[in-house]
Amino acid sequence: MRDIQSFVCGDWVGPDSSARGVFDAVDGTQIGVAGSLGFDRAAMVGYAKSVGGQALCAMTFHERAKMLKALALSLSEQKDALYEASYATGATLKDHMIDVDGGIGTMLVIASKGRREMPNAHVYVDGSVEQLSRSGQFVGQHICTPKLGVAIHINAFNFPVWACWKKWRLRFWRGCP
Repeated sequence: MRDIQSFVCGDWVGPDSSARGVFDAVDGTQIGVAGSLGFDRAAMVGYAKSVGGQALCAMTFHERAKMLKALALSLSEQKDALYEASYATGATLKDHMIDVDGGIGTMLVIASKGRREMPNAHVYVDGSVEQLSRSGQFVGQHICTPKLGVAIHINAFNFPVWACWKKWRLRFWRGCP
């Protein structure tokens, strides 16, 4: 049995006295303890914006792609542990191929596309200059820039790994956490 930790404001924090058991979906045995009511959510949002978000915003699209590839390769090296955790959800080997392998594969594809299709810059220019007024006095152009904020993603139970990584990589490209 293990304590499921959370990464909070730069530190790994274990469950507190309000934590609940985590149970194997197949045989019902308790495999861990997770949760805490003691997290300072305002501090977590502040940390996400001032530390994590600032670091991500400072990176170019290519740097983000390299980081995403490194994460996917690291996860690939840990597939056996991920499969074991996935079995406890009631998943089968075929489910792993969709969930774990599919999530890692999606991250690798997005990392590759990021280096191939995005500029090695902080801003992405989308399309050409467009005339906005009849006389041509006003023109505009779409650009994509990072936004500071926090995203909360709620995942489906049936493919927890793939869904999480898919949502994370979407946020990774669209803006900063």
